[in-house]
Amino acid sequence: MENNIQILGFSSQVDDITDLMSKLDEISEKNSQDCIIQLLNANGIAGEQHIHHAIIHAQNAFKRNDNIARDLGLEICVRASAQRQIYKALDILGLKKGYNNICAVIVNCNKDLSSQLELILSKRDDEILKADKTILKDIYQISDNEINTAGGVSWAMMERTSLLILEN
Repeated sequence: MENNIQILGFSSQVDDITDLMSKLDEISEKNSQDCIIQLLNANGIAGEQHIHHAIIHAQNAFKRNDNIARDLGLEICVRASAQRQIYKALDILGLKKGYNNICAVIVNCNKDLSSQLELILSKRDDEILKADKTILKDIYQISDNEINTAGGVSWAMMERTSLLILEN
């Protein structure tokens, strides 16, 4: 698999998730056969390093044939959320109807899709990709001790992502 990866932040009102997903599918299909566009709740992402780490783990899971999900986009969601259950991962990182901070993950696409996503998702805001320790502690039930031991909340989440390999 290629490592052509883009990670973008957006603040957007989502009124119809099904319609949004079909628009993303159209963009993806026009781009390349392997193009993946995955939208995640950015509040549950501990920075770009965390999501990049999850992408690499998801790609490696497919190479080892020990993936949890059937598609790479969903596998990225599972790995980033550090959950083995897809429904739990979607509960944490799935978009909800209404206002969303969105982490757009684009993998193996032939061109920069940021302008196309801006047409759909409105306001580009990469600042929302920065880890918010308070929100992440609440979402993932991370203790201060775990964060301090890991060297920060991003490192704590990357450790949890890595631990999914050991649970297989």
